[in-house]
Parts: sequence; structure tokens; C-alpha cells
Amino acid sequence: MSKRSKIQQKQALTPVSIAQQAINKVAKPSPLLPLGAMLLAGSMSAMAQQSPTDADKTLKPVVVKEKAESPEGKDALRATATTIGKGKQLLRDIPQSVTVVTEKLIDDRNLDTVKEALKNTSGISFLAAEGGEEDIRLRGFSLQATGDIFIDGMRDPAFYERDTFNLDRLEVLRGSASMLFGRGSTGGAVNQVSKQPRTIDENEITTTLGSHNYRRVTGDFNIQTGENAALRINAMVTEADNNGAGSSLDKKGIAATYRFGIGTADEFSVGLYDLQNNNGMNYGMPWIRPTATSPASDTTLIDKLDPSAYFGMASDYNAGSAKHVTASHTHRFQDDSELKTTIRKGSFERDQRAGTVRLCQRTTNATTGVVSNPQCPTATVSLDTFNPSTILTRGTQLKIQDLDTLYFQTDYSAKFKALGLQHELLAGADYASEKRQVFGARTAAQGGLNLIKPTTTAGTPNDGASIAEGSRVLRQTNQFDSTGYGLYVQDLVQVAPHWKLLAGLRYDNLTGDYSTFNIPTGAAGPVTTSSYSMNVSEVSKRVGVLYQPNELHSYHFSAATSFNTSGEAYSLSATNQDIPPEQSINLELGAKLDSADKRFTTRLALFHSTKLHERNTDPLVNLVTLSGKRHVAGFEVDMAGKLTPQWEIYGSYMWIPEANIDEGVAGSEGQGTRPSLTPEHSGTVWNTYQITSQWRVGLGVNFRGEQTPIRNPGWTVDGYVTGDLMAEYRINDQFTLKGNVNNITNKLYADALYTGHYIPGAGRTVQLTLNAKF
Repeated sequence: MSKRSKIQQKQALTPVSIAQQAINKVAKPSPLLPLGAMLLAGSMSAMAQQSPTDADKTLKPVVVKEKAESPEGKDALRATATTIGKGKQLLRDIPQSVTVVTEKLIDDRNLDTVKEALKNTSGISFLAAEGGEEDIRLRGFSLQATGDIFIDGMRDPAFYERDTFNLDRLEVLRGSASMLFGRGSTGGAVNQVSKQPRTIDENEITTTLGSHNYRRVTGDFNIQTGENAALRINAMVTEADNNGAGSSLDKKGIAATYRFGIGTADEFSVGLYDLQNNNGMNYGMPWIRPTATSPASDTTLIDKLDPSAYFGMASDYNAGSAKHVTASHTHRFQDDSELKTTIRKGSFERDQRAGTVRLCQRTTNATTGVVSNPQCPTATVSLDTFNPSTILTRGTQLKIQDLDTLYFQTDYSAKFKALGLQHELLAGADYASEKRQVFGARTAAQGGLNLIKPTTTAGTPNDGASIAEGSRVLRQTNQFDSTGYGLYVQDLVQVAPHWKLLAGLRYDNLTGDYSTFNIPTGAAGPVTTSSYSMNVSEVSKRVGVLYQPNELHSYHFSAATSFNTSGEAYSLSATNQDIPPEQSINLELGAKLDSADKRFTTRLALFHSTKLHERNTDPLVNLVTLSGKRHVAGFEVDMAGKLTPQWEIYGSYMWIPEANIDEGVAGSEGQGTRPSLTPEHSGTVWNTYQITSQWRVGLGVNFRGEQTPIRNPGWTVDGYVTGDLMAEYRINDQFTLKGNVNNITNKLYADALYTGHYIPGAGRTVQLTLNAKF
């Protein structure tokens, strides 16, 4: 009889079934057989069960009847299980830190983007990159959008503004993750868990109105179509004049998943996802550099501007789309093992037309005497002299990216006893194919146009200036084609009544071909092409030990490795195509502690992460070498659950007292300095209190300590604390009204950082939400 949670087997013991069970016992693969034989035997067994030769003698499929799942994520801030570790696992059985942002937390705080949801985890900072995309930093290490963000365990590599309308929860795995996912960063991985159909009828529509003419409507429709089948549709439309940080919003999305055979021996799922963004884009505001009258200890933000002020062109935008179709099959064996196979085809497009905003300053070429920006002052602008008449220039950043992906993976999980020990085996294989094309605008010398954007002033945001769409001539600038496959196996072994050991290995093979296309001056000559390639084979390792003295406490120690390839950002060159991957290792000592009533969980961890071989550019020979080394060490704590039946709390805090570039080349962020975008303190707290059966209130804060922008320009950016309020009134069983005030003090802060500019955090916003269930 299966021990699967919330699953009950219903199979009559007929003579046919008894015979079938006898056959299965003979054919059942030994857990000591090689992995390949196990997977093959499992597949043959599944085929045998589905290929009867005589309808009258056919054994009915094993029905593992599933109750309507309890939507823990909608009802609680606390989570007890995760799917980020390949298959569903209890958090207490993972010897590595995982933070889960549940659907209830997303709904409570009106977190409508994945970026906003990530702010509700500690150790997170954001890089405002030159391409407009915002790279995520975790524990001071980059989480590449091209390699460390996943949807339901499969890579989600494109640059686009991710929405939460179809999220059941967001999972953040901290520390090296290559054994589970292949190439990846030292910091960890982010997994977006999609909403799945359930065998109940349940629907809700949520409407939100707010500041800056914010309007958002989402629908979540779960329709039971049969005893073991259901359809779930999630839809979203969002519009706003401003997101509170200078970007307009115009997006819509739909996700539909049909799931049948739910809880039976063979379960199938087919899902479609389509997100369309046509948003505005605040590329960033310039820093005001410290001067004699404004020293480095002073703020470098322009504190005389509303954070929602927009100084780009009215014709600028950040349009994009994400489309993918996913199909999966899960076969459940009678011995409580499972084989899940998934395939996903995706297409992503991004069209960015934006520009940097800079302080205008007149300069004179010392050789030619040519004066640039003659309308601008010669003096450097300071915080003291900045005023509504200060002139701002607007640059040109154009980028079009197309990405096509194909992913396939199969994962096998089993629980069995061998050599007198209890095992929990995870094993599988995956394949990835990605093709990325990038287009840019031709300059006048290449047969195009040089776009000339008018200046503006600090006192005239949203001046309405625009440039016609037809004023750019596009050309392909580069292309990256890659394929890869991986094989992994992991075993969690109960070696003593309270002790478990974990060991895992993964092998990856990656190939990539990168080409650049250059148009010579005059545009009449042939396009020149430069091509580069990489071929990488790597083994990743993960080991851990768990001590679980009782059902409430779990202690762990783990070590895991990761690797980053030169082509991780879909780019290669002559200087780095033959450079081996960077290597990293993460050590962690931690605990997961439940309260006596199991309603509150505290997670604690000490960690030490080291990038052993970091790519650096040697300034003497202009070559990329693996000469660098950096490390961070710190402490983190998560807590979630109910302190009392009325008081619920969620918190996540990280302290990184030690962060250093141990070996590096000379430069602004060189040896002996603290890495950029690595605040010492960061975190969030959110708690709610049920005053009466109808009234619930909430209060939360987000905070981040001071940090330096990338390349460490010699000054730091101030830390900040923002506060949020929520009040909810339950009208009846069908309707709930909720009000949110975010950043209640209208705190000015830098949300994403770059050397030359920052993207401000959203100012104070007020939102009112009506939720209707039927």
C-alpha cells in the first residue's frame, strides 16, 4: 500500500490483479541495478500496464485517488515542502537553505512582479545593467537571468518582466545549485512554481485600483472536467501611467493548463503560457558624484526629484513577449516510485527602445578644440546646484532580442530499502537547445540614421518629446546557438535512526557557437563575421548530512559546487572562448526548527561561499584569465507561521559581515575590496493580525544596507528602510476588500544600481483590491 501523502490506492484484489502483482514482483527492478536499467525497466513496466491484448482480461489502471489538494500557499505564509530540489520534498529533508514566498504573501503585499516577490527574501540586490535588464544578486553573487531562473524546475532564460499572475509560490534555493540544474551561479537558483489544476471547482476574480491610474484585473478559474481531470485558466490585464518609479505599465497574460489522470498511475498535463508586455522604461537616473561640498558620506541620489518622475522620451518603450507550451507525463509505480517526463518549447521576444539620462556638461576636445553640448554648463552639477533648470541629456539604447528554446527532462524518484538502509533516490536526465539573436540599429555610417534626442530639464518630466518609430534601421549584431545535456543521480540514505546522508553527482556537456556580424563604414562592403565556440564538460557534486532527533527539529551540514561558463550571458570572444568555467563551492551549517504545534518554523544557517576561479581581464595582455577569487560568509534566518491563532508572521534576514575579493587584477573593484552589490544587512518582515472574523491588518518593512555599485566607483549608496501597511475586510464568504499603502514614508532609495546610473525605488503608492470568489 502506498504511503504517498493524501493519496489512497483503490485496486480490487481480483485474480487478474493478483497475477499482475506477481508479474510486477518478478519484473520489478532491483534498486541496486544501474540507473539506466532502472529507468528502462520502469518504462517497460508502464508500457506493459497500458498494452492489454484482451479487453475482457484487462486489469483496470491502478487509481491512486487524489483528494482536492489543500492550497497551503493561499492560506498560509509558512511552507513545509518544495519542488526546487527535483521532485517534491519536505524542506526539513533538504540540507540547504530554501526560502519560499507563498501565494498568500504575494496576495497580501500585492506583489505583481517576480522582482517584487524576490524583494521579500533576504540577501537580494539588483544590478541595473546596460541592456536595461536587471540582474539579480544573491549572497553577493550574480543570479544570471540566462541560467538561474526556472519555471517548474525548467530553465527560463530570457530577459523579460516576469509577472506573478500564474504563480503558486516562488522558491529561492541558496548556495551552489549546479548538481540539480547544471550550469549556474554560486548564489543559488529561483524557481517559479505555476498554478496547477485541482479536482475541485473554484474561481476568483481580483480587481485592483491604485495610484498613478493603476488598474489590474486577474482571474483564476479552476474547473473540474471529470473524476480525475481539471482545467485551470489564469488571466491578467494591468495598466498604469506609472509604476511609482518612472515606468508605465501595459501588460496582459494568460496561462491555461489541462491535467487529467490526476492521482492515477498515469497523469498527463498540457499547458500554454503567453505574457505580452508593452511597458515604458525608466532606464535610470544619473548619480551626482561626491564633491568637496558634497563628500562621499553624503547621498549621491538626486533627492530633489519625485521617484516617479520620467525624463525619457515618450516614444521609448520596453516591449516583449514570453510564450511557451509544456507537456508532461507522470507514471506512478506500485512501489511508491515515480517517473516524470516533461518537454517545453518556448519563444521569447524583446524590443527595447530606451535611453540613459545624464547630467548635461559642456566638454572641449583638447586636440581638435571641438565643443560638445555647447548648450550645457561647464561646471559639474552637485546636489547643492541641482535645480529645476538643470539640463538633462537622453541617450539611445536600442536592443531587439529573439530567443527560441527547447527543453526536455525526465526525473525518477523512488523510496526503497537496500543493504538494510532506507533510500530516497532522485535521478534523471535533461536536454536543452537555445538560439538567441540580437539586433541593433545601424548608424549613419552603416546606412542608417544617427538618432538625435532633444535635451530636457529637471523641472519638466514627461515632456512628451518623441522620435518616429521608422527612424531606426535594424541590423543583426550577433547570434548564439547552444545545446547541452545533463545526467544526475542523488541518494538520501537513512544511516541511523536520526541520521541521513545525502550524496549527488551530475555530469554536464555544453556546446555553444557565437557569431558577430559587423557592417563596415559606408555600408557598401560585405558584412564581416567573427565566430567563436565553446565545449564544456563538467561534474558537479553535492554532499550533506542531516540530524533529525525528532519531528520538530532538523540540523544539516552541506557542501556543493557550481560552475559558470564563459558563454553564460550568450556571448563569446577571442579572449574567453577557451577559458574553462569558473568554479565555486558553498559550505553551510543550518537548522530548521518547528514549534511544538507545528504552526511556526524558524530556519537558521551559517554559510561560506567561495568562487575559486573567477574570470578577470589581465590589463597587461588584455586576456581573460581565471586569476580571481572572492568569498562571502554570513548568517541568515527565515521565520514563517502563526505565533498565535490570530498573529501570523513572515521574516527573512541576512547578515554578511565578511565579503572580500581575495585575488583580482588592479582596478576600482580589485583585490582587498568588498564586492559590489553586497549589502551587509538585508531582509524583510511581514506580519498580519486577525482582529475579528472580518477584519485583518498587516504591517511590514523591507530593508537593505549600504552597498557599492558595480565596479566600485569609490563611494557607497545609502541603505534604506521602507514600510508597508494593509487592512482587509471580509464582507462575506464571496467578497473581500483590501487596502495597501506601500512605502508609507515615500522614502527615496536606489533600487537597482549601475556605475553611471540607478533606478529609483517606487515612491508611496495606495491600492484598493476587491476579491470575488464563486
